[in-house]
Amino acid sequence: MSRRKAAVSAAVISLVSATTVAVLTSAGIAPVAAAATTTFTAVADTHVDNSAASTNYGTSGQLGVDNSPIKRTFLKFTVSGLTETVSSAKLRVHTDDVAGAESDNGGTFRSMSNTTWSETGVTWNNQPAIDGATLGSLGSVARNTWYEIDVTSYVTGNGTFSIGVTSASSNGADYDSRETGATAPQLVVTTGTTPPPSGDPVLVGAGDIATSGSADSATANLLDGISGTVFTAGDNAYPDGTASDFTNYYNPTWGRHKARTRPSPGNHDYHTPGASGYFNYFGANAGDPAKGYYSYDLGNWHVVALNSNCSAVGGCGAGSPQEQWLRADLAASTKPCTVAYWHHPRFTSGSTHGPNTAVGPLVQALYDNNADVIVAGHNHQYERFAPINPSGALDTARGIRHFVAGTGGAGLYSFGTIHPNSQARNNTTHGVLKLTLHSNSYTWEFKPVAGKTYTDSGTTSCH
Repeated sequence: MSRRKAAVSAAVISLVSATTVAVLTSAGIAPVAAAATTTFTAVADTHVDNSAASTNYGTSGQLGVDNSPIKRTFLKFTVSGLTETVSSAKLRVHTDDVAGAESDNGGTFRSMSNTTWSETGVTWNNQPAIDGATLGSLGSVARNTWYEIDVTSYVTGNGTFSIGVTSASSNGADYDSRETGATAPQLVVTTGTTPPPSGDPVLVGAGDIATSGSADSATANLLDGISGTVFTAGDNAYPDGTASDFTNYYNPTWGRHKARTRPSPGNHDYHTPGASGYFNYFGANAGDPAKGYYSYDLGNWHVVALNSNCSAVGGCGAGSPQEQWLRADLAASTKPCTVAYWHHPRFTSGSTHGPNTAVGPLVQALYDNNADVIVAGHNHQYERFAPINPSGALDTARGIRHFVAGTGGAGLYSFGTIHPNSQARNNTTHGVLKLTLHSNSYTWEFKPVAGKTYTDSGTTSCH
């Protein structure tokens, strides 16, 4: 794309995905609307340029904001289908991945009274006025990065909304338009309120999550409609787990569930020395930064988050600090059921990464203590195994059911040699794994992103 800087762009947004949760009514108690998030993407956008006053840029792949020459961007959002009060509305824009797209001033975003302008008709000479309240502004913006502006004060329900963007800097910024597809401007609208969880606890999540693409946004939308504790199975923020990777990719998507997330680290998180971006972002919820492994309880279940980046924590072998901690932790637990999660899978049919033998002693410790479920990521696909022993053989009496859920948002991988006890596989669908933790059993459900149909579910008793 050519570099074109503009200060106002216009986009009409249409519904692409929505997640809603219904809350049952008790006798004499009015129903409570659960939080629901709807994501709209641009169906029209343009910018204008005073150095080309009669030119229309409605089909351009780029939107510019600048003060020399003066360029303005116009965004138009059509919101429909909302049935509850808007509790949050966020505009998301993505800077172009070209040299010069970055700027010391990302622009000022204002509401507009004109909502009838045409994407293919607007020029500098006939541009609509940017005449409303200031909604927010962006400081320095980097190339190839998502940015978010809170527009809740303006987007209050169904209707059509126009937003203009201007810049006071002669070093303008360039954003992607709707023609780019995955990085088109987005409007993320949340309605209702989130009720406190009821019934059996839920553990939901995936691994291999946040990138510059759009699948992480789609899986985050799933989480918006599922209450409970969120887990991550490593590789939280691509490509390198830096502070900026978490800020730019994880925080605008899965980051809105940070307060209820209990993560585990992956190898990409350790591309940053000591996984400092990961530990600084999640804080106490990630455990001791020198370890990265910890445990907690949910209802009748003991939950263990382990660190399969073995070289970073003194190894995973028998007698290693982590393995010894795990055995002591499991021995001390009074819960009848146990689930563990980490990044590198002991068993997998994926062709990109083979089965990881280094975590074998951790699997053995879990098996010796009658654990029920292990969830991993690393291979970007979904796979479910039958209950198996630490050698991978079928064990219907004491075997642990393994899942690979590397479906959080990163590009999907192919399968290779299929493990004999692999029962379900899919490598075309991003989604999350939802575990409902009953008092002496569990139900698993693979939840696909909007527009996909693959599912997998079942129930198994604890040992």
